[in-house]
Amino acid sequence: MVFRGVITDAPDFDPTADAEALYNAMKGIGSDKEAILDLVTSKSNAQRQEVIAAYKCSFGKDLIEDLKYELTGKFERLIVSLMRTSAYHDAKEIHDAVKGVGTNEKCLIEIMASRTNRQMNEMVAAYKDAYGRDIEEDIIADTSGHFKKMLVVLLQGSRDESGVVDADLVQQDAQDLYAAGEEQWGTDEAKFITILGNRSVTHLCMVFDAYEKIAEMSIEHSIKHELSGDFERLMLAVVQAIRSVPMFYAKRLYKSMKGLGTADSTLIRIMISRSEIDMLDIRECFRLLYEKSLYNMIQDDTSGDYKRTLLNLCGGDDDLAGEFFPEAAQIAYKMWEISAMTKVQLRSTVRPAPSFDPAADAQALRKAMKGFGTDEDAIIDIVAQRSNAQRQEIRQAFKSQLGRDLLKDLKSELSKNLERLIIGLMLNPAEFDAKMMRKAIEGAGTDEHALIEILVTRSNEEILAMNAAYQSAYKKSLEESIHSDTSGHFCRILVSLVQGAREEGPADEERAIADAQELADASNADSDDMEMKFMSILCTRSFPHLRKVFQEFVRYSNKDIEQIIKKEMSGDVKNAFYAIVRSVKNQPSYLADRLYKAMKGLGTDDRALIRIMVSRSEVDLFNIRKEFKETHDVSLHEFIQVETMIGDTSGDYRKTLLVLCGGED
Repeated sequence: MVFRGVITDAPDFDPTADAEALYNAMKGIGSDKEAILDLVTSKSNAQRQEVIAAYKCSFGKDLIEDLKYELTGKFERLIVSLMRTSAYHDAKEIHDAVKGVGTNEKCLIEIMASRTNRQMNEMVAAYKDAYGRDIEEDIIADTSGHFKKMLVVLLQGSRDESGVVDADLVQQDAQDLYAAGEEQWGTDEAKFITILGNRSVTHLCMVFDAYEKIAEMSIEHSIKHELSGDFERLMLAVVQAIRSVPMFYAKRLYKSMKGLGTADSTLIRIMISRSEIDMLDIRECFRLLYEKSLYNMIQDDTSGDYKRTLLNLCGGDDDLAGEFFPEAAQIAYKMWEISAMTKVQLRSTVRPAPSFDPAADAQALRKAMKGFGTDEDAIIDIVAQRSNAQRQEIRQAFKSQLGRDLLKDLKSELSKNLERLIIGLMLNPAEFDAKMMRKAIEGAGTDEHALIEILVTRSNEEILAMNAAYQSAYKKSLEESIHSDTSGHFCRILVSLVQGAREEGPADEERAIADAQELADASNADSDDMEMKFMSILCTRSFPHLRKVFQEFVRYSNKDIEQIIKKEMSGDVKNAFYAIVRSVKNQPSYLADRLYKAMKGLGTDDRALIRIMVSRSEVDLFNIRKEFKETHDVSLHEFIQVETMIGDTSGDYRKTLLVLCGGED
């Protein structure tokens, strides 16, 4: 195994001298925290165990107990955890996860999904030694269902490590997984547990490739579709760790630090457990996935001696968009390959209502708005639980039966965000998109993010329908409005997209290789030439074709297209190209990120929230929900509940959004 850690055995190591240095750092009033952290993080775990033994021999005291006494808070937890062996640290984490009221499922999933057989067996023995209890019995007592069964299988530490791969068994396992899930009504969870819990890493990587060819979707997509809850999250973690342990940990580290507050237990656990194994690869994967290095994110998210210790374990800062290590380039190539092979089944959250009666709905809406006060609940229950096509029938029935304009009545009876949301639902998709484009353009300032999001995520047919609706509503072409409100390369990108003339169809392999070569050459040209070349390819080629182009781009340049865009471009041009790339790779993930940004922090971007929830509710909002949960570790349903409370005193706006969301994950 190639060493990819950042903490190694210190040269000229003297455990007795180190024990004395630690004793001196803690004696008297106060303690020399800088000396403690520098000494502890400059030694390997094996050397720290020698220091513990030397400390007891020299001073007759327990070093860990002294450290606990002298230090406090997160810094104490981090230093004390570094002094334990890996097996005892894992055992303590599992014990803390299952003891008392409630279970820390995230901790169980992370450890159980990523440890080798040897690490698992050593942890089991350490748990027995430290707590006098059987770890399997404690996990069984604290978990249930298929989640419990998979944990028990993993806990055996008996995954095949022979290195021998049977090609026939690979095909059989891929077919069995397909038959256990996508091919039938209901899911055979036991088959997933048997195969994912026991086969070798090499074997499973080949199974995942074979599965994609059979199912035309990734194994991850099938797991999200077929499984649920903690069992789904555990199986996804197992697959991610099988594909790439460093990538798995990079994602976990990002989730531990993003947003309000830091999940310090997760951050400490990963930084300690990987510092001597694969921290260099994790850093590189982190850089591949996110806009900043792991070092910089730790620097921004933590403070004091705790931060200094974590940065020592991280080992160094990385240039934002340099060439990858071979492992990271391989991962980037594989990510695009998976994206190219996956046929995503889009799932809506709003469907046509059964036993639909537009005349009855029209009468019910009129009743809800007649007289003093408005029955918002009745309006929400009808509007949010009908498909858009059904709402258009209700509009027509309202006019033909009552001689009134339903939209005007709703505007007069409702207010603020609830009115904007309900009216958005009542417009047909082309009218709604045209209105959103108008809102993004008119008045002081332009909402460039809205323009990008709409034009990048709509099909040719939807863009052409939007153009016609815009012309009809505002007596001016959308292209003219874009020209008058934007400029330069950004304007040209939007004008290209608004033509609704993107190529459609599968990838052309030969042309994709040529396009990738042109993009690689352009990335070394001056900014004007580079942006024009990127526009000529990214704004015109089909999404399936671009997936292949971006995959080949990694091969030619040893860089990922996203990193080039982030490093070499700026402003709205960068944002537009980045949105195209994200959409090509995984559009529901891109939109999940847009929803998160619309709600996080101080204040909610309600226009963005309404735009996405309305426009995607009958397209792929279920997929967006799944991506939101996986990326942000909180369900979209829960996030909407919390983030829309301020300013929504009645709760009607929030209630409507939650109906569109379609459920908790």
